[in-house]
Amino acid sequence: MSGKSILYLGNKLSDLNCTPTAADILPGLLEKEGFKVYSFSSKRNKCLRLLEMLFKTLVLGSKVDWVIIDVYSTQNFWYAYLCGKLCQFKNATYINILHGGNLEKRLKKKYLSFFRNAKFNIAPSRFLLAKFSSSGLNNLKFIPNSIPLKEYNFKIREEFKPKLLWVRSFAEIYNPFLAIQLLESLLKDYSDAELFMVGPKKDDSFEKCMMYVEKHKLPVHFTGKLDKKAWHALSKDCDYFINTSKIDNTPVSIVEAMALGLPVLSSNVGGIPFLIEDQVDGILYENRELKDLLSKTIYLLKNPSKSTNISLKARQKVEKFDWEIVKKLWLNMLS
Repeated sequence: MSGKSILYLGNKLSDLNCTPTAADILPGLLEKEGFKVYSFSSKRNKCLRLLEMLFKTLVLGSKVDWVIIDVYSTQNFWYAYLCGKLCQFKNATYINILHGGNLEKRLKKKYLSFFRNAKFNIAPSRFLLAKFSSSGLNNLKFIPNSIPLKEYNFKIREEFKPKLLWVRSFAEIYNPFLAIQLLESLLKDYSDAELFMVGPKKDDSFEKCMMYVEKHKLPVHFTGKLDKKAWHALSKDCDYFINTSKIDNTPVSIVEAMALGLPVLSSNVGGIPFLIEDQVDGILYENRELKDLLSKTIYLLKNPSKSTNISLKARQKVEKFDWEIVKKLWLNMLS
C-alpha cells in the first residue's frame, strides 16, 4: 500500500452524459494501488468547474504529495494552466498529463514555465513525446493510456460484412459526417451495409448527421452514449471500426477497438500513425478524403484474410496498454 496522497484535477463529466476521460478512470485505478486520491471537478458549468479546481488546489495543493493535472489544448487548457501556476505559488509538486491533438501549439514562451516547472510532463503517446521533446523540456515521461485488458474479449473474425462501428462524441473536430458518407457510398455495392454511431452530442454536428440520415433513409443507428459494457457488446455485431477525426492524439476508443478484434480504419492525423502501423495493425487513410477511405474499406471487405491478420496484429500491439503493465510506470514515478 502506498499511503501517499494525490489531488487529481480534470474533467470528471462521465455522469453528465459525456465521454469518460482520464479524470473519470485514473483516480480509481490509483486508489486501488493504495493512494488517497481527491479528484475534481464534476461541475457542469465551466466557470464553476474552474473555481472548484482552483479552490481545491489552494486548500489541498500543499497538503498532498502530488497534484496531477489533465492538460488539454483548447478552452480546458486554462483550467490546467491556472491550477499549475497556483501550484507554483503554493510550492506544490504537480504533474501534467498531456492530452489533445493540438497541445503542442501551447509550447509558446509565455506558457513554457507551466510545463518546465512541473515535476513531470506525462506524454501518453509517442506523438506528444516527440512534439514536446523538440521544445527542450527535460521532465518528460512516456506513460501510455491504459485499459484493463481482461475486460476486452477478443473476437476472431474470418468473415467480414460491411457493419461499421463509430465511437466518439458528435463534434465537428471528429468529423462524424464522413462516416455517414462512407456508408452511403458503400451501399451502392453492399446493400447490407450498416453504420452504428455511439457517442453523446457535443455540437450541432449531431443534428446535421441525423437530418441527412433521415432525408436519405440510410441504415444508421444512433445509440447515444453507451457505457463500456454496452458498446463492447455492440461491437460483436460489427466488423470494422471507423475513426474519422480531423485532429487527434491517441484515442482510447481506437485502443479498445484493437483489443476487441475490430480492424481499424483511421484518418492519418496527429498521433494516430504513432499508434497504428499502416497495413500491419490497422489502415490509415488521408484526412477528410472519402474516396481514399472508401477504397480502403472495400479493399478490406474483398480481402478478409488481410482483415483477420490486421486484427491479430492489433491485439498483440495493445497488450502493452494493459493496466497491469502500465501501472508499474505510474508506481515507479510516484514512489
